[in-house]
Amino acid sequence: MSEHPTTHYRTIWISDVHLGTKGCQASALLDFLKHTESDTLYLVGDIIDGWQLKGKWFWPQSHNDVIQKILRKCRQGTRVVFVPGNHDSFARHYVQQNFGGIEVVEETEHTTADGKRLWILHGDRFDGVVQFAPWLAYVGDHLYTVALTSNMWLNSARARMGLGYWSLSQYLKQKVKNAVSYISAFEDAVMQEARKNNYDGVVCGHIHKAEIREVDGILYCNDGDWVESMTALVEHADGSLHIVTWTPPAVVREKKPKRSRLRDAAVTTPSVNTPAAEPVSRAAKDREENVPAHTDESDKEEARSVIQA
Repeated sequence: MSEHPTTHYRTIWISDVHLGTKGCQASALLDFLKHTESDTLYLVGDIIDGWQLKGKWFWPQSHNDVIQKILRKCRQGTRVVFVPGNHDSFARHYVQQNFGGIEVVEETEHTTADGKRLWILHGDRFDGVVQFAPWLAYVGDHLYTVALTSNMWLNSARARMGLGYWSLSQYLKQKVKNAVSYISAFEDAVMQEARKNNYDGVVCGHIHKAEIREVDGILYCNDGDWVESMTALVEHADGSLHIVTWTPPAVVREKKPKRSRLRDAAVTTPSVNTPAAEPVSRAAKDREENVPAHTDESDKEEARSVIQA
């Protein structure tokens, strides 16, 4: 039986899935999508990592399953809106178009059940590194990938010891002062722009840090990511918002039964009804042992004739 019952929300926001990378938690996201339904599903950028796919193609079945599940939700009546990010910026060439029922928009507005107007965008336009030093963004992305790879090995070892998931990169972000300052500056810039455009709040992604907070009447929401934190932002029927942190059920693998040595021995023991081999005379045995093992059949016959002579 599944650990998660199916839950219906008015709205779900997810971002920073990074399909096409080894760090993507596609199986966890697929489990989340299987156990949640919504009237509207917002894909808030960096769903597919075009940066990584340009360098090396990586697309396992689980990543394809996520795309198929989203398309299936479209067919079943869920409104799906895709707001591209910097890693899937190629999709910005197709803004205002529809693919398999998925609406592609540069940014959009969402009104909650209790009347709040929320600005929906990925958020990379407020990242100075992405906007003004893209080469540095690529370097940072490479270093981030290295950290995620280290994180995978670390958590593999932790799992063998019975310990839970722990994010190395999140830990480093919290400990490095510049990273904390960068996140704070990003959040402030997004909220200032939302206030300038008379929104009640903003929903974004980009920085891989899920959060809901209100500053001077402006609601800031970040739906997190599906690389480290496995989080989504959801809206309930009454318009209230909260962050869901998804923990997929553990996969239990069946262990192959160990073969019994006694049974193996019994298999190799000749049956009592098996006729015994004919006895070989000592002289014949001595003659056979003098035949070189590496020779072919003609050489063996010649050797035998020499021995018999």
